[in-house]
Amino acid sequence: MDWLSALERLRSRREAGVMVTLVSVRGHSPRAAGAKMVVSAEHTWDSIGGGNLEAVAVTRARGLLARFATEPATFTVNLSDQAPVEHGVQCCGGQVRVLLDPLPVLPAVAVFGVGHVGWELALILARHELDLHLIDSRPEQFADARLAVLADATARVHTHHVPVLPELVLGELPPGTHVLVMTHDHAEDAALVDAALRTEHLASIGLIGSSAKWSRFGKKLRADGHEPDVLARVTTPIGLPELAGKDPATIAVGVAAALLMAFERETTMSRAQASPPVQDVPPGGRRTKPVTERR
Repeated sequence: MDWLSALERLRSRREAGVMVTLVSVRGHSPRAAGAKMVVSAEHTWDSIGGGNLEAVAVTRARGLLARFATEPATFTVNLSDQAPVEHGVQCCGGQVRVLLDPLPVLPAVAVFGVGHVGWELALILARHELDLHLIDSRPEQFADARLAVLADATARVHTHHVPVLPELVLGELPPGTHVLVMTHDHAEDAALVDAALRTEHLASIGLIGSSAKWSRFGKKLRADGHEPDVLARVTTPIGLPELAGKDPATIAVGVAAALLMAFERETTMSRAQASPPVQDVPPGGRRTKPVTERR
């Protein structure tokens, strides 16, 4: 597999990696400047020339992965039998400079319901580097004319028109996806929250609506066997309490801001703990202040 295909593989599987590039070559080298390879925690794809040069690059790249580093790094290797080596002599006679560019796992967000608020939220999130899944049971929400504005999105946008049982999409979402439930139908919302709570690989679960809505949902979910600690995975209301506006665009700004804050917390905690990103970090944190429900 070449390095370009490897990039797509890592992104689709939500795996971190490092792009390794020979940025300059002086004298003789196994590969010319511009040669690339991709390194993950367990695999490598393509080659920058093999031998000590490549082995050092792989070791250093995996060191960046272990530290959840996000800043690029460079190093220089002398290809001489007189140079100190870690993985065998490589005496081509040249000198190469290597760039290590981390490829972090991008956030993933699934918006169930792209009505007034959901659409405004999609427009904001589409300007960020993430995977955005838009799900709705109404075909008109995905009309070509409506989606045209997302054609040049920074995000990778995936649309899912599911006329029946949209909760089936939950099982297809990548691990660590943040789920936001804001459909046009309370019954659909309830089914989605119930299914999301039973789907272990998701990150946070947010539900639009008032405290009265959540009270009704909570009673039904408890009757269906969900324990209080499981129900605590759900954040409702969603967004930022400091934004009191009720128009869809304002609500969407608050929800998007809370999500971005959650992404930053995940990154910070991952670096501090040197472990996979912490899941179930609710966007905006749990609150009790009621918010009037909008549809």
